[in-house]
Amino acid sequence: MTRQRLTIRQLERKASEIRKDIIRMLEHAGSGHSAGPLGLAEIFAALYLDIMNIRPSQPNWSERDTFFLSAGHVAPVMYAAMAEAGYFEKDELMTLRKLGSRLQGHPERTKLPGVEQTSGPLGEGVSQAAGYAYTLQHIDEVTHRWVYFLTGDGELNEGNIWEAAMFAGKYKLGNLIGFVDRNNIQIDGTTEDVMPLEDLRGKWESFGWHVQEIDGHNVESIIDATSMARAITNRPSIIIAHTIPGKGVDFMEYDYRWHGMPPNSEQAKVALRKLRSLDGKITGEHE
Repeated sequence: MTRQRLTIRQLERKASEIRKDIIRMLEHAGSGHSAGPLGLAEIFAALYLDIMNIRPSQPNWSERDTFFLSAGHVAPVMYAAMAEAGYFEKDELMTLRKLGSRLQGHPERTKLPGVEQTSGPLGEGVSQAAGYAYTLQHIDEVTHRWVYFLTGDGELNEGNIWEAAMFAGKYKLGNLIGFVDRNNIQIDGTTEDVMPLEDLRGKWESFGWHVQEIDGHNVESIIDATSMARAITNRPSIIIAHTIPGKGVDFMEYDYRWHGMPPNSEQAKVALRKLRSLDGKITGEHE
């Protein structure tokens, strides 16, 4: 079963649709996180619609690549991308955070096929991904499956992130590829005010990782970086993706207060108008 490849322009448009769905989901739910999910639309569009070897109609396919969401609070962008990929119907997105919904505020593995792990406490997803990658590489001796994860930059305050980084470096997990969402905000302010992270590249390199830094809104760069990471077979890879929190909605961009706040009805209308306007700019650039 071969998935039809999308062009860069088509992936950009999918990212735009994902952003609109995020706004609709959050407004309907009345709770949830806005800034992070909006900033990650290109990364998740690229992962679920191009990069990962997956079969949404067979979510437990034994040959699949796997994805671990360590920053579980950005779940809306993952759900929207999964719906675009065909794991479930897009109408279900409007059940986000509802009682009994499969789309909880943090993903639950037993609730939704295609979700690989239950996330909640920050930092755990990197360890889960590293453990899975270790099993594939050193126990099952599987060489054709990749393990991806995403962590937030504020989440790097968690010590268990660096325990996982040390573990993955020691065992040279070349099948492990991570993204850091480097949007420079967390719930209490900017990352560099709350707990400075730089030299972030040097930190990961010191743990034995191959490091790349990219524009997290450039779909072609995202795809190229993962291709490079897959070519590095003797150590794990991390891609520091510089993103704009609240991307596409000017009154949310760069404002840490939108980290954990949903739009109300009027704000959602304004946000959707701005995102539709951005659609026109994207189309105009490529036609």
